[in-house]
Amino acid sequence: MRSAPTHGTRVFAAAATIAAAALVLSACAGGDKGGSTDAAGGVMLIGTTDKVTALDPAGSYDNGSFGVMNQVFPFLMNTPYGSPDVKPDIAVSAEFTAPTEFTVTLKPDLTFVNGHKLTSSDVKFSFDRQMKINDVNGPASLLSNLESVDAKDDTTVVFNLKAANDQTFAQVLSSPVGPIVDEEVFSADALTPDKDIVDGHAFAGQYDITSYDFNNLIAYKANPNYQGLLGKPKSDVVNVKYYADASNLKLDVQEGAIDVAWRSLSATDIDSLRGNDKVKVVDGPGGEIRYIVFNFNTQPYGATTAEADAGKALAVREAAADLIDREEIASQVYKGTFTPLYSYVPAGLTGATESLKPLYGDGNGGPDAAKAKATLEAAGVTTPVVLNLQYSNDHYGPSSGDEYALVKDQLESTGLFTVNLQTTEWVQYSKDRSADVYPAYQLGWFPDYSDADNYLSPFFLTKNFLANHYDNSAVNDLILKQAVTPDAGERTGMIEKIQDAVAADLSTLPLLQGAQVAVTGANVTGTETTLDASFKFRYAALAKG
Repeated sequence: MRSAPTHGTRVFAAAATIAAAALVLSACAGGDKGGSTDAAGGVMLIGTTDKVTALDPAGSYDNGSFGVMNQVFPFLMNTPYGSPDVKPDIAVSAEFTAPTEFTVTLKPDLTFVNGHKLTSSDVKFSFDRQMKINDVNGPASLLSNLESVDAKDDTTVVFNLKAANDQTFAQVLSSPVGPIVDEEVFSADALTPDKDIVDGHAFAGQYDITSYDFNNLIAYKANPNYQGLLGKPKSDVVNVKYYADASNLKLDVQEGAIDVAWRSLSATDIDSLRGNDKVKVVDGPGGEIRYIVFNFNTQPYGATTAEADAGKALAVREAAADLIDREEIASQVYKGTFTPLYSYVPAGLTGATESLKPLYGDGNGGPDAAKAKATLEAAGVTTPVVLNLQYSNDHYGPSSGDEYALVKDQLESTGLFTVNLQTTEWVQYSKDRSADVYPAYQLGWFPDYSDADNYLSPFFLTKNFLANHYDNSAVNDLILKQAVTPDAGERTGMIEKIQDAVAADLSTLPLLQGAQVAVTGANVTGTETTLDASFKFRYAALAKG
């Protein structure tokens, strides 16, 4: 998921096949309790460099903000510990009652921490405001197949979809667009300030927020009235400290000043901590990817530049792809905590390919300077190509500087590129990158849900969250079609075809796929439980002693 999206839309093909088969997702009795039903005493102190942009689910689409939302907001659907597959959270059932009707039945007598009742009216309000506000940095693009929401009674909600048979909608309800908010606290047509949300105690997840110092410290207290899938927290109080410098984060977890370091220590620090018997380094499955985005308007020879030429612009992207050495970046910078990524869907997910390998470089994943030179010459591109390349110095961990220094070196060492490498802090970066400020820039993606579609729809639809002016109608139509194709084999074939097509266009240049890594004190338990394939780090699984 999650970088700083714009107002993309994902409108599904109206001609998609309508299937009568229903998706019925019924909650198991008692839910998944994560091994505990009662909150324990004591304070769990977590450290992170992953900054928050906003607590309002309509106004943020980044990992730091969603990390908070996962602790405090309820969801209709959620992923139980240990699984990427969704089940009802504050619902008792969720199913297709018609090809374009997805009906959710809520548990009775739900309440927010502030005592307000949580009913179908709040659910309708939550999704209506997402679509109405449609904030440039929000996740509303995930709802582009949603036509309307009906609150039939206090516990029954019907989602009316534009296209039938949406294979991803249940997952979407567990994503950053899915938090259910209190209609008595949140504005219906504008973003609600963090202070108003915290002061209003407008939460019904596993935790309430008792103190909020923006990107300095957040204090959480277990919500005794939580009725969702995940059960009661193992730690009654959790404090999260935000660090500007990852080296200080490493020092504090190493010295026992904090219990858990979660996103993002440098690969070198993680490697050194593996030999420290005072801490535990815990690895989990990762869907994170790193990539370079090309702005089709402002990149060299882009559509709005003085020397606009689509053929030359493509040649520049192709030459960059020929020169990148992913293995060198993965081993030298990330010490194996990231691995090379040769397509758009990461390895391990259904439909993942290595579409880039045969097209660029030496045909086996390595660089090829002669091929890059020939590509540029054939297009009539004058070298060296001046490329302004931006990265964030705080959002993706301290190794980003080393990563992009190496990318610069790989592009420049042949004499084919001159790279002007620049950096900006994330709060400003997230605004600039969708406003055509950066011709090429770093992004990472933390999936909203564990399906290949979540690595395709947000990036490559004509209206996408990258806002990089990429437009391929054939790719657009194929993405829409796969999302409503019920036959698994047929859908997988489409996903593979999409990757081949985008690899030829190079809207983005995939670099790396990463693992989840947390470092904890030796007495902390539950880390393995929460580092699962849902890619959601739930504080409630953690305990000490």
